[in-house]
Amino acid sequence: MTLPGVVGKGLRALLGLVLLVVGWAGFFTLAAVYADYPVVPVSPPPGGALGPRGAFHVHTTRSDGRGSEGEVAAAAKAAGLDFVVLTDHNDFAPREPAFIDGVLMVPGVEFSTAHGHLVGFGLKRPLEGVRRWMDGGEAEKAVRDAGGVSVLAHPVQTRNPWRHEEAARRADGYELYSADTFFRDATHRPFSRLLPALGALLGNPVHGVMMLVEPGPEPMARLLELEREKPRLALCAHDAHGLPRYEDVFRSMAMYLPPSADGSSEALSGDAKEAAERVVRGLASGHAVCAFRALGEPAGFALEGLTPGAREAHVGDVLTVRLPPGSGKGVRIEVWGAGRLRPDGVSVELMAEGAVQVEAWVLAPGGFFGARWRPWIVPSPIQVLPRSGAR
Repeated sequence: MTLPGVVGKGLRALLGLVLLVVGWAGFFTLAAVYADYPVVPVSPPPGGALGPRGAFHVHTTRSDGRGSEGEVAAAAKAAGLDFVVLTDHNDFAPREPAFIDGVLMVPGVEFSTAHGHLVGFGLKRPLEGVRRWMDGGEAEKAVRDAGGVSVLAHPVQTRNPWRHEEAARRADGYELYSADTFFRDATHRPFSRLLPALGALLGNPVHGVMMLVEPGPEPMARLLELEREKPRLALCAHDAHGLPRYEDVFRSMAMYLPPSADGSSEALSGDAKEAAERVVRGLASGHAVCAFRALGEPAGFALEGLTPGAREAHVGDVLTVRLPPGSGKGVRIEVWGAGRLRPDGVSVELMAEGAVQVEAWVLAPGGFFGARWRPWIVPSPIQVLPRSGAR
């Protein structure tokens, strides 16, 4: 066979492959047009108001994000968010909280350390002695010395896992679900996950983002291991860089601050510093919840039976999950760790010392006119202490 013939066959094969890829993605573009959101039509009940909602772990052009602070704020406003926690890489210069386009921008930083990535926010004092690629333990200590909250960023991600054990045991928080990790995991399964999601993004951007949400077992196992030693904040991280678009990721998930004691939403103060302090307190309290809000708002969700004012209970206690009104047969409770779900589907019996994670999952639109279970409402885990009265 002549060289031109070989080249011609190669080009035809390449064209065929391109058409196959485009056609495969196109199936999911078509299906996405018919994907309906929200899946659970929740109406806030009396006394079940939502606290302010926002995005956690967002990057701008100050590091490797695609949008300026103003563009991020505009996207957050369009998505109905109240605040954004900015965490640009190694952005150690002090920033003041500010309202931009009505959205509170809360300063934070993501450290690129020799042992993985660490998010710090709520810093009360300037960071000292910090630098890019510093020791992970030193970074955690720097956040602690500055009076801030330290969070392990995408701690079991294949590309940038956290590898400093001592610092992991000291850190305050843990990114249980990360949009960036979902995307990176999808790249390892290009035909079964990535291409379908990219195709869906063209027909229904929020559906495209939600198709990437497929949690694996490793992050949960690691969180429960750490929770046994001290209470941890479980956070959902947008880790948004602008691709997919900020607004589409913001419409898909959010962190919700706890409402006030009387059940009112209690909007953020107009004073930026005061409002930022409330956001930090709310996220650090352990009583904020993450919700994949494309599936429905979490108004009315509660985990009852805990020790008052704490995220702990005892062996033998029974926790009751109160689901938002409007939740139907397409919602189920998932339990990991030291508890088991009772046959009624909403009661969780605590079986052993350790930690338990309780979440609400929803049967949501799948890939091509199918359905699959996805996480919906994600609180922080519960410490399970010895049986009450036991010595």
